[in-house]
Amino acid sequence: VRKQFVCKKGRAMTCLLEPPFRCLPPFQPFSPPRFRCYAAPGAQPLPSDPDTETLVLPLDGPKERREIVRLAWEKLVRWSRSLQSRAKTDVLERTNKIVVLGGGSFGTAIAAHVATRKSPLEVNVLVRDPEVCRSINEEHHNCKYFPQHELPKNVIATTDAKAALLGADFCFHAVPVQFSSAFLEEIANYVDPGLPFISLSKGLELNTLRTMSQIIPKALKNPRQPYVVLSGPSFALELMNKLPTALVVASKDQKIANSVQQLMASKNLRINTSSDVTGVEIAGALKNVLAIAAGIVEGLNLGNNSMAALVSQGCSEIRWLATKMGAKSTTLTGLSGTGDVMLTCFVSLSRNRTVGVRLGSGEKLDDILSSMNQVAEGVATAGAVIALAQKYNVKMPVLTAVARIIDNELTPTKAVFELMNLPQVEEV
Repeated sequence: VRKQFVCKKGRAMTCLLEPPFRCLPPFQPFSPPRFRCYAAPGAQPLPSDPDTETLVLPLDGPKERREIVRLAWEKLVRWSRSLQSRAKTDVLERTNKIVVLGGGSFGTAIAAHVATRKSPLEVNVLVRDPEVCRSINEEHHNCKYFPQHELPKNVIATTDAKAALLGADFCFHAVPVQFSSAFLEEIANYVDPGLPFISLSKGLELNTLRTMSQIIPKALKNPRQPYVVLSGPSFALELMNKLPTALVVASKDQKIANSVQQLMASKNLRINTSSDVTGVEIAGALKNVLAIAAGIVEGLNLGNNSMAALVSQGCSEIRWLATKMGAKSTTLTGLSGTGDVMLTCFVSLSRNRTVGVRLGSGEKLDDILSSMNQVAEGVATAGAVIALAQKYNVKMPVLTAVARIIDNELTPTKAVFELMNLPQVEEV
């Protein structure tokens, strides 16, 4: 039995229905839908023409099921190639200069990545350390963070904020949250009011409890400063090694988010867009505190059951607070939420997890921090998170315990005992 279908674009499609076969419908959003011709063993190939293709798929047997899987994969590949062929590149083509504020590990990795996207592109990195500035310009290495990685020749370091910002098309902000306000106030006079700021910093400002989307406009005295937050599961070292990575850019202005996506997306970096700035920022800040808790469990050798229970509870606490603040629950289960939590809590490259491991092993916080050459944002953020939770009337036992440990008011072992003796509750 043949059945004729007409797709939305007017293409005719004929499907042959023969037991024990059935016709698979077009898989949206692939357009135009196309069917490959498959026949039962021993059957003659079915005729097709450019406008009409026939699909006959056996349902029984592993060989036939593999054919179905192959067909699905081919559709995905065609869809991907179709989108790539239509992808816009005009933003990258018309961008001549970007500036990265901060020469830390992640700022350096982003500078190197964007520089490889277009060789004539000028990438200025604003740094404070004269030795780092010299090593980037003369040796093409960041001697402090990536001494073994050669940077693209179009990455230029400077200590002059005015020169770095002059004529920039995009600005990546990679200064730690707790130092951002003071730093931005110093350079505010050199910032063009229309310059898009892309924040790489994760955390909450102590005392004010502000996120970067609130800090940047306030410090620059421009409430209309274009703003994008970039977040997701990403270690700077793996970006430098060009390993496959996926991130999210979120902005209330979809046009700006799309522009940053075009600027950054490459064969080894996938960029998704979002409008949920609150969800992306809160998840990015709170996962650092949760990573300290995960490290403590590791340092105390409490086992995998404890780790799974703690991280699950921590994810719930992040969701409770973020949604109270207006975040979308789908953001919290995506790359910038669950994705970032998994990376930060379970992988040894995480600075915040390392702090937790050492705390759980009995080291003092001051000794841990003095031995690190990078900032673990979760340490400063923990107290701010709890203050924010109080403001929104959200109970956060795991993250509160971390804040108490950091304040030296609770030992890791005592914190575990207290958490395990909390009342049994209904799963929510």
